[in-house]
Parts: sequence; C-alpha cells; structure tokens
Amino acid sequence: MSAVRHDPYAALRVVTYRDYMVGSFLSNIGRQAVSVAVTWEIYQWTKSATALGLVGLINVLPLLVLSLPAGSLADRFDRRRIILRGAGLGAGISVALAALSYFHAAVPDLEILRWINGGIRELALVFERHSDPAALNFDVPALPLMFGLLLVAAVVRILTWPARSSIIPQLLPNAALPNAITWNSSAFEIATVAGPALGGFIIAFAGFQVVYLLDAALGLLFLLLLRKVRYHQAPAPAPAGSRSWRGVLAGAEFIWKRKVILGASSLDLFATLLGGATALLPLYADQVLHVGPIGLGWLRAAPSLGAFGMAMWLAHRAPLAAPGKTLLWAVAGFGLAIVVFGFSHWFWLSFLALLFTGVFDNVSVVVRQSLVQLLTPDHLRGRVTSVNQIFIGSSNEIGALRAGLMAALLGPVAAAVWGGIGTLAVVGVITYTVPALRRLAPLHTLKPDT
Repeated sequence: MSAVRHDPYAALRVVTYRDYMVGSFLSNIGRQAVSVAVTWEIYQWTKSATALGLVGLINVLPLLVLSLPAGSLADRFDRRRIILRGAGLGAGISVALAALSYFHAAVPDLEILRWINGGIRELALVFERHSDPAALNFDVPALPLMFGLLLVAAVVRILTWPARSSIIPQLLPNAALPNAITWNSSAFEIATVAGPALGGFIIAFAGFQVVYLLDAALGLLFLLLLRKVRYHQAPAPAPAGSRSWRGVLAGAEFIWKRKVILGASSLDLFATLLGGATALLPLYADQVLHVGPIGLGWLRAAPSLGAFGMAMWLAHRAPLAAPGKTLLWAVAGFGLAIVVFGFSHWFWLSFLALLFTGVFDNVSVVVRQSLVQLLTPDHLRGRVTSVNQIFIGSSNEIGALRAGLMAALLGPVAAAVWGGIGTLAVVGVITYTVPALRRLAPLHTLKPDT
C-alpha cells in the first residue's frame, strides 16, 4: 500500500484558520513597519545607540511582568475576545503615535520631560564614551512621550500574545496543526519582509506618520476578519485552581519537566540574546554601510526573506526526520552568519548574511513552536505559550538592549561579532546538556503530554 501523500496546503483548506492567518498577517505587516519607523525616528532625534537599546528595555519590562498572568487569562477566557480587544487598542495607540510624530515640534518643553530627557542623556554618556557628547541630542520633548506610547503598546501586545498563539489549535483539525504552524511561520516571515521594506519606503517618500496610520488601518482590518472566525474545536474548560499562583505557574512547571521543550527554548533564548543584531541595523545603515532609511528597510527585511524561503521549503517537504539535530545545526549556522554580518562593510554581503540568519532562524521557529503546540494539552496552552513568550521576547528585547549598550561601549562591529561567537558557544552547551534534543522523534509522531 502506498504511503499517504503529504498535503502542503492542508491547513489553508480550513476557512476558519485561513481567515485568522490573513488577519494576523496584515496586523504583523503594520507592526513590523512601525518597528522600523520608531527606531529610525528615535535615532534621528537622538543619534544615540543607547536610545535604541532603551526601546528594547521598554518592550521587555511588560514581557517579564505580565507574560505569566497573560497566559492564565488565555486559558481562562475566550481567546478570540482577548485578541479582538487587543487589536482595537493597538490601532488606537498607532493613531496616537502618528499624532505625536506629526506634532512633535509643538510638544511643550515641560519640566518633567526635560528631567526624563536629562536622565536618558546621562545614561547615554555612561556608555557612549567613544562618541562626541555634542553629537547626542536629548532635547526633543516628544521623546519621553514616544517611549511612553511604546510602553503602552508593549503591554497590550504582551497581554494578547498568548491568546494569539494558543488559539491556532482550536481553529483546525489536529492532523493539520503541524502544517498550520509552518504556514503561520511563513505568513509571519512574509510580514517581516514586507513590513520593514514598506516602512523604509514610506518613511523616505511620505513620512513617519503614514507608517503609523497604516498600522492602525491594518489593525482594524484584522479586527474585522477576526469577527468572522469561529472555533473548529471547542476551547477546553479552565481547570480548577487556574486562578491560583500554582495555576499561573503551571506552564513553567510543565516546561521544566519536558526537557526537550526546555532545551529548545533555552537554545533560542540565549542564541537570540547574544546573536540578535536587529537593534544594530540603524547604526550599520548610518555609520558602516551608509545606505539610509531605504537600505535600513531592506536590511530589516533580509532575515525574513531567508526565513520565508525556508518556510516554503519546509511546508512542501515531508516532516523533518531528525528535528532536534536539525535545530542545533541551524542555530550554529545562525551564529556564523551573524559573525559574517558583523565583519562586513559591503551592503550586499551584509544583506546576504542577514538573509541566511533568517533561513536558519526559521528552522528554529518551526521546530520550537511545533514542540510547544504538539506536546502541550489545550487547557495549558495559554500558560505554556506565555512562558515560551518570555523565552522568545526577553531574548529579543534584552538582546536589543545588550546590542545597543555593547555597541555604545565597543562599537557596532564588536557587538555583532562577539554576539555571533557567543551563539556558537551556546549551541555547544545545549548539545551536550540536553541529549534528548538530539534524539527527538519526527514532529508528526509527537502527542500532547498529559
């Protein structure tokens, strides 16, 4: 008897999942465009690497404080309703960013704003000793307000993210879940290609405000599509005790006992914390490669171009036979590509190196997300996703802070190169401390662990 044919479009044939994925895809395009606009606008105001690092700090604080309660909310309440409210609030925040950007010169120079700007300047002078203090500018009264709006946006994003991730298994049959995870990764990577590139072009030809208003419009479109979404599988009832602190921490307890998930998440945490170079891209675009906002948009898009190509290849091939070993090799390749990027002074070599970081990172994303979704019972998915969010988000945001401060102390090249070397060291440690990861069975054979 012939083997069952692999259907690369199994998840996309489910209308419920397809509507959700399209809406999420559009909202991610807006968010990625805003991430380019915010970092470039703040850098234009300040000319400070420390200010870019503070963007990462602002994003990571709500992550560390709110992720576990957000996971508990996703397991106790209707996930679709949580996402709807988050989409509406996010659109409102983007409108506020557009207004602040447009009227930033009219913001009054209040004492409290001068005091905050003075504190940021003193922090920048601690790290940016190689820079001319006169070149740093912390005299824009709108800067603290921009940081404040970014903090509110981060709070909304963190509170809704566990619901956004854990709702996917409820939208389609279990057999189509691994394929859905791959396509979800593909949609995210397309958004992170289109978003930064689109953001760079819009900044160059229309201004920052148009980027923020585009994000608001796409967020509202996500809200409209989400109202059409219906559950394919009924949500699991909230378990008894889920409101207690023991219940809130149940996701962390589950991951601690599943060493394979713990190893994969730890690998991503430390590799991204050390090897992440996104926060350095405005510096490279301005000081090293001299390519301006359009070049910055393409540098931001390069990893996602590579990741999208890899995601399409993974979707059209049979499931990985040895996903754990593939994951370890992929993260090692990511670290090596970061080293090449760090040394490069040629735009196209830098672009190619960043493209390969996306190729390797997508393998990590698909394997890690598959492990979390496939091995976790539905009544725990929100809380396990929230812990995984701490691993992912803290590595991205603390990594941005690490990169910004290290660039301020040693320069962007040293920050990138040593980060890549640190990533290679992490791969070696995880390879020998979590042997179960090397022996991981094919993903399509994995079942939830009760």
